[in-house]
Amino acid sequence: MTTPTHRISSSSDGTAGNKQPMMHQTQATPEPRLTHTQTGISISPELFEKLYLQPKDAPQYARFANPTPMGLVGFVISTFTFSMILMGWGGASGLPAVVGIFFFVGPLLLILAAIFNWIMGNFFPMMATSLFAVFWLSFGMLQLPTLGLASYYATDAAGTNGATTNGYNVVIGLYLIVWGFAFMTYLVFALRTNMVFSGIFLIAAAAVWVLAGAYFKTGAGDYVMAGQLQKAGGALLFVVSVLGWWIVVAMMAAEMQLGVNIPVGDLSHFWGKKKQVADVEKQE
Repeated sequence: MTTPTHRISSSSDGTAGNKQPMMHQTQATPEPRLTHTQTGISISPELFEKLYLQPKDAPQYARFANPTPMGLVGFVISTFTFSMILMGWGGASGLPAVVGIFFFVGPLLLILAAIFNWIMGNFFPMMATSLFAVFWLSFGMLQLPTLGLASYYATDAAGTNGATTNGYNVVIGLYLIVWGFAFMTYLVFALRTNMVFSGIFLIAAAAVWVLAGAYFKTGAGDYVMAGQLQKAGGALLFVVSVLGWWIVVAMMAAEMQLGVNIPVGDLSHFWGKKKQVADVEKQE
């Protein structure tokens, strides 16, 4: 007995490339949908882009569940927690109590998502989830007091003032600046997907640059300004986490076929189709 395959193809009306943005759809415009064919399940290009965070490029055969929402759930849980602590909600201070979010929540799920996206051939989701994973892993190392990373920079006899020295804080600040440029690079390619995903990279870049300023001010001894910049960076990361939750809910609603079309601001229609994609759709 032959096992049926799930063939991902464009919608049968032949107008997928000309649809308006999801956020501007009217009742006359069919929402992204799953349709059953004699050979499998046909997914409209808009729904494909929402589920996999990349444009429909060529025939693909789904043999695994979509791993991207799993990775993004880990990302938003870690980001939400981190942002609230940075803003000092409820008197929160310090990260050692929740250091697990930097290793066993965000990075764990993000790495799994990256691996499975790589297997499935989903290039940009693989790149995005792996980027977020190594960010949290590297930043989490700074929060492990047992490593004593700051003690290397200590100038007092007891070796306890390393975390407040200029050398230590400038190094971390420069590292965060590099991360900002990485996020901005990904933003360029995220504009091929949707507004929500693009917003995550844009605001994440702003957040790490603001936090870099907080480290620079700490190294200079301006603790008041450093505290203000820390709260501002936390607020920006809070927005990032809200956008992350939004896109996770949108993807899960589409996967579970709840019949609710949650808009993510489709941007794929602004980009012309590649010739090979048009040829594939004609064949289908």
